[in-house]
Amino acid sequence: MRIRVNGQTLEVEAPTLECLIEELGFSEQTVATAVNQEFVRSKDRGETLLVEDDTIEIVTPRQGG
Repeated sequence: MRIRVNGQTLEVEAPTLECLIEELGFSEQTVATAVNQEFVRSKDRGETLLVEDDTIEIVTPRQGG
């Protein structure tokens, strides 16, 4: 299916947000996520189904000042 992740259009196999995070290699990192501009808590990612043309944001925290 085709979705947008952080502004980039991708073809992915992931049926859920949790699977997408694994597919894209973010599973070992702490990330914040949103689907179609709605924040998704980490505990809800496995139940958050993705559909064609969804817009996903995956944000990793940065340190520094």
